[in-house]
Amino acid sequence: MTEPIGAAEELAYELLLEHPGGTLTELTAAWSGPGRLPPVLERLVAIALASELPGARYTAASPDVVAGLLDGQEAALDRAHAQIQHLADLHRAARAGANAHLVEVVSGHHAVRLAVTQVLRSARRELCCFDIPPYGQAEDTADTDRELLAAGVRYRCVYDRAAVEESGGLREIEAMTRAGQQARVLPGLPMKLYLADDRRAILPLPPGPDGEQAAIVVHAPILLDALAKLFDALWDRAVPLHLPTARTPAATTQRVTDIDDDRLVVMLLSGLTDEAIARQIGVGYRTMQRRIAALMTDLGAHTRFQAGVQAAFRQQRASATEGTGGAAAGDTHRGDG
Repeated sequence: MTEPIGAAEELAYELLLEHPGGTLTELTAAWSGPGRLPPVLERLVAIALASELPGARYTAASPDVVAGLLDGQEAALDRAHAQIQHLADLHRAARAGANAHLVEVVSGHHAVRLAVTQVLRSARRELCCFDIPPYGQAEDTADTDRELLAAGVRYRCVYDRAAVEESGGLREIEAMTRAGQQARVLPGLPMKLYLADDRRAILPLPPGPDGEQAAIVVHAPILLDALAKLFDALWDRAVPLHLPTARTPAATTQRVTDIDDDRLVVMLLSGLTDEAIARQIGVGYRTMQRRIAALMTDLGAHTRFQAGVQAAFRQQRASATEGTGGAAAGDTHRGDG
């Protein structure tokens, strides 16, 4: 199966296009991506997106190769979606009384809340989540989420863009990342999902016309494997939310010059519209447009996405510098995973 192309690989490939035949020393000097460059170059060579030349020089493969690799990833994602369709078919069969040992359908507020809590608390190693509004009362899992993080369970969550745009949504995500959650954002998630250790999963369903809540609990290993593959594929495509580790709550009368750049960068990378960002920050639409334009000018960026990436790299380099200084004084720092 073709390995997914991550953000670091994309940046390294662009670097090779800008510096054809560059030496490792030259490329390292120009590298501004996450992590160390040599392992990233090794991965590019391994998936045929780059070639190592004599003298420790590197050159990028033709963009046609990239297109072929992306086609392979699209095909893999299509297969994962097909497995999810199979899951939906099994759900319908389960409601008719068949395959009850593969999936379980629960309905009603109390039953769904109990099932969600049971799946979450069954996680011992990792919990994976797709978070999409609207939310029912049975999906209030904040206390359980924090218990899992406190117990050392790795928690990865992909938030739909609508979840970030919701009033107060970003503040709730910030609170979870401060507790240790790894968060990313991607528009158009296919469903809500909690997946515990690839052993149990639950898919809360949208409320019915009468407001009735329901969920699918998945037990079958083949379906759990399909859900895990789908989660990993969309996790790789999602944009990381590198949120501030600590901040002072913003006042509703916040001036544009007081807006936290870290917070603004998160929303730029999330792809939020200017209107949505203005609502989250608590300032006027035109004020926010001027603030974004000023940030882009300061960063030398031509697009909103470039501004987000450049600001994120600047923050990462600053954190690395602080970490180095602290280590010299005897402190140790661990970066955001």
